[in-house]
Amino acid sequence: MTRCALIGYGYWGPNLARNLYDKRDCDLRYICDMDEERLKKAKDKYPLVDITRFSSTVFEDDEIQAVFIATPIASHFEVAREALLSGKDVFVEKPIANNTKDAEELVKLAEKGKNVLMVGHTFEYSPPVLKVKELLDKGELGDILFISSIRVNLGIHQKDVSVIWDLASHDISILIYWLGEEPSSMKVLGRGCVLSAVPDVAFLSMDFPSNVIANVEVSWLSPTKLRRTTVVGTKKMLIYDDTEHLEKIRVFDKGVVFKEPKDFGEFQLTYRTGDVISPLLENFEPLQAEVSHFLDCVKERRRPRTDGECGLRVVRALEMAEMSLKRGE
Repeated sequence: MTRCALIGYGYWGPNLARNLYDKRDCDLRYICDMDEERLKKAKDKYPLVDITRFSSTVFEDDEIQAVFIATPIASHFEVAREALLSGKDVFVEKPIANNTKDAEELVKLAEKGKNVLMVGHTFEYSPPVLKVKELLDKGELGDILFISSIRVNLGIHQKDVSVIWDLASHDISILIYWLGEEPSSMKVLGRGCVLSAVPDVAFLSMDFPSNVIANVEVSWLSPTKLRRTTVVGTKKMLIYDDTEHLEKIRVFDKGVVFKEPKDFGEFQLTYRTGDVISPLLENFEPLQAEVSHFLDCVKERRRPRTDGECGLRVVRALEMAEMSLKRGE
């Protein structure tokens, strides 16, 4: 049984605590947060778990093997760094850090100490994202031409993190996972509509080395919650809608066929319309699968799927987006 601690009991921490407390192969020893009211809620829900305001209490306890970090993004690096230096295996929520330099240092520290370092890119453990990856790897859609994604809702505005780092980080991690490569270039248009210094709407246009282009729209200012991605290939197309309950993925046997002209005046396009199929998906909670994977990696001393290098790739892309936005490109 792995002895664990959770640092951060704000927005996402309670979800991690629930999964950790329910797992038979995990002994949740501590919940740490600087907010006394949050700690009171944690103690009421988990009376057998020790609570503390000080992360040093966790790091100095030699019995703690693994630390889960769900603090604000700006503190990810410092907390994860201290955890690694104290010899703990680390699970840190996305993004791993708020800049490439810090992300690289965490990767190096984990390698030097032979610690397990995993980043919480939860969507990479979700059944629909895994199924799309399977379809792409099998070539079901043919060569991928472009991907278009929208991830919008009303709130939650944050004063220290833009919508790019909050929401687009999901789509960027998914795109890198699906395509197996990082974007080679990016152009971003965005604006802070509520707080001028904090972009709450952004449009990201990306080029990938394989010649795939992708567009991602993210916003905290939408009247409805949308989580939809369209993938268009030379053979088929699909729509992945995470807000759908029954058919999260629909594969369309549709396309356009261009016939080589026999002479200068001939121009022929054929439109193909076939069946629409909704593949059967496994039914499990992505966060539960993610936590189980980390605990397995701790026990078996192996590298996680979303390891530090994975987190670093996402941060590089996020910095690319941020620089493009600042340049106005």
